[in-house]
Formats: sequence, structure tokens, C-alpha cells
Amino acid sequence: MKKMEEMILKEGKVLPGGVLKVGSFLNQQVDTKFMKEIGDEIARLYDGEGVTKILTIESSGIPIAISAGFAMKVKVVYAKKNKSSNVSGDVYSTPVKSFTHGVTNNVVVTKEYLTPDDRVLVVDDFLAHGSALTGLIDIVNQSGAYLVGCAAAIEKGFQMGGDRLRAEGYRIESLAIIDEMTDDGITFREQK
Repeated sequence: MKKMEEMILKEGKVLPGGVLKVGSFLNQQVDTKFMKEIGDEIARLYDGEGVTKILTIESSGIPIAISAGFAMKVKVVYAKKNKSSNVSGDVYSTPVKSFTHGVTNNVVVTKEYLTPDDRVLVVDDFLAHGSALTGLIDIVNQSGAYLVGCAAAIEKGFQMGGDRLRAEGYRIESLAIIDEMTDDGITFREQK
């Protein structure tokens, strides 16, 4: 998605440690007009796949998942990073390591929200090492639902998570893939 690349170049900031700050439009302050375009593009990529639910992880993936959910007219489920008092009953759970925050969270989804009848699209804001997507795929597998594929707004191709998941046979669609990110600039992977 050329517009995603343009927004990254215009508003993104490269920080030490391979961090790309896009809080001005994607995951702290949300550009709602652009978010609608993101949801429409994800819906276009997975048109005809029979998606019945979108699964994401709190918190930065939620706006993207909801935008895609509106475009696809399906419900959105999000994995909570801890089982809290408002999560009752049986849950699917899996550990997910956050490289950005340096912690591992045991993420949970209430079992009634994902069933074997669902066709699930996993959505997140970033794909780097692939830990969040791997955890969400595990939850889909635990539920017995069918995994249609995964969508990420931004993939850090140089951290190899997307390539690893593709090699494992998963369909991964990223709106922008960064192959190199330095203080001097950002290089995007050519996509069809």
C-alpha cells in the first residue's frame, strides 16, 4: 500500500533498537480517515475468503482490526494481555513476548468468542519477530477455527518474522514491508 509507505516516510521516526515510531497516525494518535483506508485495503486483500471473525491483540492492533471489521462486516475479538476480573469462564491462552516492552504476557480470549465454525483473520499493527501473530495463530488453532491468514499494517522484514511465518505456510499480507531501517532512511520491499 503506497499510502502506508508515504505515511511512514512523512510521519514515522526511526528510534534506536530497530523501533519505528508511528504514534502520530497509527497506534497512539489515530488518523481515522487513513485508518478507514487501511481497513478497506485489508478487506480487499481477503475478499472472498469468507472471514467471519477478526482476531487481534490489545492494544495497538485494535483500531486496525475494528477498521477491517467494519469494512468486512464481521465481529472483532481481541486477546487481552492478562486474565482480568471481567474475563470469566474458560479461555484460550498463550504466551506472547513483546520485544518492544521486554516482557512476556499470557494473552487470553474467552472461548465463547472463537468457535470451530469461525474463519479467522488475524490482524495487528506491526509484524517484526512474529511473536504476536504466532500467539494469535495458536489461539485460533486451540479454538478449532480455520485460520484464513494474517494482515499487518507494517512489517519489519529485516526482523524475519513474516518470512518465517510464510515459510511455515501461512498467508501473510502486510501493507508495507520495511527491508532496511537506519538513521539515513527506510527501504521498502517491492510488493505486487
